[in-house]
Amino acid sequence: MRQFRKQEHIENFLKSSFRGNTLLDQIFIDHQSLPGVSLDDVDLKTEFLGKTASAPILINAITGGSDFSKTINNALANIAHEFNIPMAVGSQTIALETPSTIESFSIVRRNNPNGIILSNLNGNSTIDDVKKAVEMIGADGIQIHLNVPQELSMAEGDKDFRYIAENISKIVEASTVPVMVKEVGFGMSTKAIKELYDIGIRIVDISGYGGTNFMEIENMRNPHLDTKQLYRWGIPTALSLLEASQLELPDLKLIASGGVASGLDIFHSLVLGASMAGICGELLRYVIHGGPEQARNYINNLVEQLKRLMVLVGSTNVEQLHSVPFRITGTLKDLYTAPRFRQ
Repeated sequence: MRQFRKQEHIENFLKSSFRGNTLLDQIFIDHQSLPGVSLDDVDLKTEFLGKTASAPILINAITGGSDFSKTINNALANIAHEFNIPMAVGSQTIALETPSTIESFSIVRRNNPNGIILSNLNGNSTIDDVKKAVEMIGADGIQIHLNVPQELSMAEGDKDFRYIAENISKIVEASTVPVMVKEVGFGMSTKAIKELYDIGIRIVDISGYGGTNFMEIENMRNPHLDTKQLYRWGIPTALSLLEASQLELPDLKLIASGGVASGLDIFHSLVLGASMAGICGELLRYVIHGGPEQARNYINNLVEQLKRLMVLVGSTNVEQLHSVPFRITGTLKDLYTAPRFRQ
């Protein structure tokens, strides 16, 4: 059943039409007419999990578990290898349950033997499952994904979320590779980030609202449970990232994802404090509709756009972007400055 569900998710994603707003377009940054740098000076290299990526771009978790998924992961792994950027696989639970699907995941490491690769499991996974998932693809780290709204929308989904934090804490203690936690398009609150930080998590992917909408995708699978009113549920990517950055927790690395689709989105995310930006839906569309070559062109354009944007603010590396002044406008400003009640 899980294998068919993975296929349905991709098919429904391609048919989905709801578009939220990441609010990344409500970041204003001053143009610098005298940047004092050359395009040739710009270096996008980023340290991640003890290795060096050539750009702060992560191919985020998309799929695995079917022949179609294997084709997609084959193309994505080749792109990750060519551009020397990290890649995460989709949830490996299906491979733990159905060993015949392992090849759709392990192909990622075979195509990219020295690259930065991340495993992926849910927050209720056992320590043994984590060990097997990491070994399956020789992972450099593991993503533990949180997707409560999606699970609640699935007839077969989890309904008990009482012990997830406790379980993640155990995974952190036992794991032989770094553990990071990511949302799946609903954003991460400061309360959740603080709780994760307190149990040892030092990398958080906020995966905000504004990208792939899993409420819509699950509603297509299960129309009897109408969740249309919940399509707008979540914390916009820019707001989640902005608030997370303002926590200033020592050694906490933030990954921005959730509707990040352009070089400007990546640029704004890095200015807001992210160390890396994760791309997913837009890349999947390029792979499926245009093929691997168009997907490569898309990644190359992201890299070139980011370099030129960095020149426009006089920055030559990613770290310098964290010091670039910015202003927030519109709805993002209203939400960020609005008082909270019943704290």
